[in-house]
Amino acid sequence: MAPSSSPPVPRHVAVIMDGNGRWARERNLPRLKGHQAGAESVRACLRACQELGVTHLTLYAFSSENWRRPEEEVRGLMGLMKTFLDREEKVLHENRIRLRIIGRLDRIEPRLRDHLAQVVEKTRDYDRAHLTVALSYGGRAEIADAARRLAERVRAGEIAPEDIDEEAVAAHLYAPDVPDPDLMIRTSGERRISNFLLWQLSYAELYFTEVLWPDFREAHFREAVADYQHRKRRFGRSE
Repeated sequence: MAPSSSPPVPRHVAVIMDGNGRWARERNLPRLKGHQAGAESVRACLRACQELGVTHLTLYAFSSENWRRPEEEVRGLMGLMKTFLDREEKVLHENRIRLRIIGRLDRIEPRLRDHLAQVVEKTRDYDRAHLTVALSYGGRAEIADAARRLAERVRAGEIAPEDIDEEAVAAHLYAPDVPDPDLMIRTSGERRISNFLLWQLSYAELYFTEVLWPDFREAHFREAVADYQHRKRRFGRSE
């Protein structure tokens, strides 16, 4: 059988959902309204993934630096996370989407943390698609936590220092069984990765769009994937 000539679809797409505040400001609305409007963009990405065959989607929902925002905004964002779970859990079950939450969750309010854990557990055996939400997440913190776990294993005599290589570090990240992203999308025109998946994005293709997150829809997702499909991924190899 002749090999398929169809361009490859990324297996894993990661998204930095940026521009909620600017979207709200342009409409003279409170910042939280921008975050609320962004919920439909999450649904659009999930639909696009199903349409295109993207099996893993990771969303940067709340960074470790976001704790510095005003208390009222942080409280509102956590409330939106609960609302999203309440509304979308049915969609996760209907489409057999496994939910994962990565980050330092000890900072999350206990009731929300318990709610998250319940949905994660209920969807654990789903394998049709995978949704990972980075919450209270920082890429440097993730690497530091992996290093700490490896150090604890060395102290316990389970491994030797010379056993620590890239594979060992990767195995101690928050979601070691999730493949590295092939494509990272950032909305709102900013061109940086902002402490997101620092280890995993090593060879990802980066795509930046001026579209603000609340306006991001399936067509924009398809445009990003189409751009990815026209790139040559060499992983350090020569032409």
